[in-house]
Amino acid sequence: MKSQVFSKSRIAAAVSVVLSTAIFQPVLADDDDATTQADAIEIIEVRGIRGSLARSMDFKRESSGVVDAISAEEMGKFPDTNLAESLQRISGVSVSRANGEGSQITVRGFGPEFNLITLNGRQMPGTGFTRSYNLENLSAEGVSALEVYKTARAENPSGGLGATVNIVTAKPLARPGQQFAIMGKALHDSSNEKGDNITPEFSAIYSNTFFEDRFGAAFTFSHHRRDFQRQQANIQGWQANVPLPELADGLAIDPRPLDADGNRIGNHFFPKDMNYSIEDLQRERTNGQLTLQYAPTDTLTLTLDYTASRAITGLEVLGWGIWNEFGGNINAYELDERGTAIFADIGGNDGSFTASKNTTEVKARSIGFNADWFIHDDFRLALDYHDSNNKTDNGADKGSGNSGQVILGSDKLITKTYDYRSGDIPQMGILWRNGTNVLQPGEIDSNFGQFIHSPGDSEIKQLQLDGTWYNSRFNLPLNDIKGGIARTEQNFGGWEAWSGLRGGPGFNPSFVEIFPDSMFTKRSTNNFLDQFQGGGADMLTNYYYTFDFDEAVARQTAFLTADVMGDDVFVPDAYLNGITSQSTVREVTNSVYLQSAWEFEIGSYPVQLNAGLRYEETDVTSTVRQRVERQVNWESASEWIMQYEQGEDTFLTLTGKHDVLLPMFDVRVELTDDLISRFSWGKTISRAPLGALAGGRSLSGSPRPGARSGGQGNTNLQSFESTNLDLSLEYYYAEGSYAAIGYFRKSVDNFIQTTITDITIDGLHDILNGPRYLQAVADIEGRGEQATSTAIFEQMLANGHGNADGRIEPTAQDPLIVWSISQPQNTDSKSVDGIEVAWQHLLGDSGFGFGANATFVNGDVEFDTESLQQQAPLTGLSDSANLQAFYEKDGLSVKLTYAWRDSYLIGVGQAQGSSDAPPQFARAYTQWDLSVNYDLTDNFTVFFEGINLLNETEQGYGRYEEQFLFARQFGPRYAIGARYRF
Repeated sequence: MKSQVFSKSRIAAAVSVVLSTAIFQPVLADDDDATTQADAIEIIEVRGIRGSLARSMDFKRESSGVVDAISAEEMGKFPDTNLAESLQRISGVSVSRANGEGSQITVRGFGPEFNLITLNGRQMPGTGFTRSYNLENLSAEGVSALEVYKTARAENPSGGLGATVNIVTAKPLARPGQQFAIMGKALHDSSNEKGDNITPEFSAIYSNTFFEDRFGAAFTFSHHRRDFQRQQANIQGWQANVPLPELADGLAIDPRPLDADGNRIGNHFFPKDMNYSIEDLQRERTNGQLTLQYAPTDTLTLTLDYTASRAITGLEVLGWGIWNEFGGNINAYELDERGTAIFADIGGNDGSFTASKNTTEVKARSIGFNADWFIHDDFRLALDYHDSNNKTDNGADKGSGNSGQVILGSDKLITKTYDYRSGDIPQMGILWRNGTNVLQPGEIDSNFGQFIHSPGDSEIKQLQLDGTWYNSRFNLPLNDIKGGIARTEQNFGGWEAWSGLRGGPGFNPSFVEIFPDSMFTKRSTNNFLDQFQGGGADMLTNYYYTFDFDEAVARQTAFLTADVMGDDVFVPDAYLNGITSQSTVREVTNSVYLQSAWEFEIGSYPVQLNAGLRYEETDVTSTVRQRVERQVNWESASEWIMQYEQGEDTFLTLTGKHDVLLPMFDVRVELTDDLISRFSWGKTISRAPLGALAGGRSLSGSPRPGARSGGQGNTNLQSFESTNLDLSLEYYYAEGSYAAIGYFRKSVDNFIQTTITDITIDGLHDILNGPRYLQAVADIEGRGEQATSTAIFEQMLANGHGNADGRIEPTAQDPLIVWSISQPQNTDSKSVDGIEVAWQHLLGDSGFGFGANATFVNGDVEFDTESLQQQAPLTGLSDSANLQAFYEKDGLSVKLTYAWRDSYLIGVGQAQGSSDAPPQFARAYTQWDLSVNYDLTDNFTVFFEGINLLNETEQGYGRYEEQFLFARQFGPRYAIGARYRF
């Protein structure tokens, strides 16, 4: 049975924060003096849901500024199986998901790149070549608490414009004696088809102290594996204002109004493709942490810790779909009132059956040392150093070292259709030249394969020196003054090697003889996307083929040799053409801060004031590999490929510099013993995205019509600077119960907007609409035939414009290609404001209780879907709400949780979208989870977990909901297990 003791005074509440199983420790150090003062106090451990909520509430109540926390329910047991899922229980925090799990967080409308993750007060590197930290790669079992600082604090490292999230792990000297907990569970993911139906998860945490509690050691280890399937329909992008042909009456339905000249008013949009896929995944995560502490005296504590994690995800994908080009390819279409194609009949191009294989490994490690020294009663010094990195590698498949894709299919079609006039997902159909809607196995041809390796690395080395002076001599309302200096060196790097399109591209010449009929197995879509209206057996194309990726690679490697293909030889090697792009960014930040804490009364109201100032100076160095572009070849009806000059690549190095001054103050007023008001003001920053800082210009390696794009970085981008205002009122009306409401406003300067400039580059000529291209169109139309891209390509070859390999090269008579080059620039200010409400209530001794929160946000940062101009919106902005209801008594614990997030902007730009950088939105999402624990003895617990009980799905769209982007289906997950502790 779980013991429960609740304090009734504010002093006792503060002591409980310090004593409760080392949950809340000051950043970088242990509160040894508080432990000494409490030696004579009998500590009654409060475990379980009620204990976790009570500790979190006490921490919130006693903190300066607007701070929330989540505490472990007991040693080795966090409230949720995933740290991101736990964080969304805090008002203002919502999560984005990867593979059906919480991955990254948005706080008060600011997405992952605006939030800083620290581990025991140390700034952690982002995952790979990013600033964003993926929380799903860190096990929850070794975590004691999560602290979320929503307002500025001078002592915290900068970077958390939205919030700073501190992950707290246990320290052995903070909880003397031996503790041990071990957990094992069996996982079942209902979506799994290819892997094991039952997969393991286990963890162990051990802590002990020796030599009269002078030396302590703590060790945590966990391993998790999940086998599952992701089913998906997706469109890679929408093209705005594509050329429309003149069609007979009834073949073009367009309800948009007409202007005085008879022209349609508004824009129109067509999908570049339509794809479906079945993705089988196996994911393993292994975490470990070792912490050693030594206290040679009562005033000095030395801590050495090492944390490591490894997450590896294997992915095998089978897909099918269509590829579209427009203009003369369009046979018929229907638009809605806003110009979005909801039906299109399009000729040319091809239909495909694809297979992909990828293994991605994410390895992180952090080693740190901390010395915490009370030089005397009034002065404390803390020295902390850590060296941490995070590496991603999508070539972790030991057999290939690549992320590979093989595209088979055929261009022997009459027409393709796209239909989104009903249902939850669009339908696609193909009328093949065999007179049916089914491509036979013997007609499946080789298009191309491509192989990519793009590892990334993020590293931080940070040295911090902090000192605190405690005022015991002067009769002033000053409690303490804290100051410090720090140096942070961050290095981010990554490169990409791309094989190019091997073994083609295109279906001319044909190689259907490579693949025997027995290689393909025809499958029904009966169980595919069956949670969506229009999925399953109702799909228009209700079949697909499965085949083995490795066999397809082996057959093409054996048959499509250099003797047959020349330069297009099929070689499954990402490095066939060397490294195609590479960039590194180095940031060195020197900082200094001063912070003071005051306590006094105004009238009869106790007041706490925390004021501080932080100054930072950052030097940025960017190095980018530059390749010299030679020309763009038209290699097949659907593929245009950049050709590069041979020889050594050059490297461009650019530098930048910026500094920032970050003031802050917090005021906390106790209106009554139970009613607290807060006012906070301060400045926070988030630095520019890494990709935006990387200087140099790059052009698309596959510049199809409508996708002639490129990018250029800006090393002198300034940081986002936010001036923050917070007001809150908190009512702690009963034991473990409170209600709170808060208002926040963030005014952000230096917002980053991507500007797009159309340029031409000498020597890069465009076959499209050149004299040879236009002659081919005239030849085709002169015969009364449709001038599709496939027909134009074949006509140009027939006119003698192909090279020896059947590719079309540009000439000086062709016009220059118009490139749309995007570059980030700092722009105007934006603001976000919102209201947070939270209510936590324990129903006396009944065992029942609940916690609920909601956040409502608004701002001038939304994407204007009616504009094709470049914009600087804020991604992730959305309302959200969470609820947890529980019963906990007599050894039984039952918790039901609900999470809701409204629709939000995922990002700007679509992989195959037009150059106006169209948006990606996520639809509103809800999820119900359940956990049940029962204590068979005081030390042995069995439990059940159910995740995504109602099989919720994920959906996304473009400018409007009619511009479908994706629909994903996973499935519920269940686990049973046991936990033992002593």
